[in-house]
Amino acid sequence: MKKETLAVHAGFEQDAATGAVMPPIYQVSTYAQSAPGEHLGYEYSRTDNPTRTPLQDAIAELESAKHGLVFSSGLAAIDAVLNLLKSGDHVVACDDLYGGTGRLFSQVATNRGLEFTFADLTSEESLRAAMQPNTKLVWLESPTNPMLRVVDIAKVAKIAKSVSGAGVLVAVDNTFMSPMLQQPLGLGADIVMHSVTKYINGHSDVVMGALAINDDALHERLKFLQNSIGGVPAPMDCFLVLRGIRTLALRMAQHDRNGSAVAAFLSSHPKVEAVVYPGLVSHPDHALALRQQSGFGGMVSFYVRGDLNAAKRFLSGLRIFKIAESLGGVESLIEHPAIMTHASVPPERRLQLGILDNLIRISCGIEHSDDLIADLERGLQLV
Repeated sequence: MKKETLAVHAGFEQDAATGAVMPPIYQVSTYAQSAPGEHLGYEYSRTDNPTRTPLQDAIAELESAKHGLVFSSGLAAIDAVLNLLKSGDHVVACDDLYGGTGRLFSQVATNRGLEFTFADLTSEESLRAAMQPNTKLVWLESPTNPMLRVVDIAKVAKIAKSVSGAGVLVAVDNTFMSPMLQQPLGLGADIVMHSVTKYINGHSDVVMGALAINDDALHERLKFLQNSIGGVPAPMDCFLVLRGIRTLALRMAQHDRNGSAVAAFLSSHPKVEAVVYPGLVSHPDHALALRQQSGFGGMVSFYVRGDLNAAKRFLSGLRIFKIAESLGGVESLIEHPAIMTHASVPPERRLQLGILDNLIRISCGIEHSDDLIADLERGLQLV
């Protein structure tokens, strides 16, 4: 099926008992057994739930994977991957990544004995230098957050496995692209992670994470961790995400159109110092994005001319864009990474990455692009 059709039907066709075209909400914790160990496939809702099952199947289908697993948040999904490792194992992670992921890596997982090297994974030389004999996981985002660098997933997977052997796992945070615009498993990744909170759900009313995997043994290990640690989403949240998925293809097309329109507008504005958007020919990774992605998405980063006060004045003049963390909802959001999403990143690293006081990150929603551009113009008049 084409991706637009798949989004409507993935994971569920109709309820066998009633013919319902959407999965019922099984708001239940436990299930009766006809005899000890004899049941209809469900024992306890931490382990499995009939509303969660079709969502996991849908995630797998959307990512062209054999298996999908959902968790109570994106960070819970990432932590499950980290729990595949043991004390003394080494992780290579991209240096430009979501602040919460960096915090989990550097301030939590290190306490469990994991070792981390943060490297520029757009550079083959940097990746090779970061790999160590005990490297067991390479973690990357593409595009990265918030600097929107595009990482060559196929090249990273090939290099990682040539240096450390087939045992090293390559995991890709595919949140910014969604399965509609990028398919990392087909490029050589072992694990795909999503903050389902963002584009997959798309309505800013659920917090959830997901993993998509092809390898059966790896799925079994992650499924064990999902059940053992217990960070699973509620049935109602699973229902809401399944509902959101049905319009994912339509929404991503509009996010993509709006991202391109906003980036073009900002690029020509005299009060904008620079725009970072892979869809622009000026972006250093534009050619790679054309090969690796089927669109450029709705995320745009840019620098206003001036300092922190100029950035704050700009933000104060907006009416449609809401100043808020997160992204990927139907409504347009805007934020100041250095103060908000990436405040946990040490100042010296922010400076090195380019997360300066005049950097702004936009999540273009599905409104009309003319209205979004007019709103940005309102704010820029105050810079």
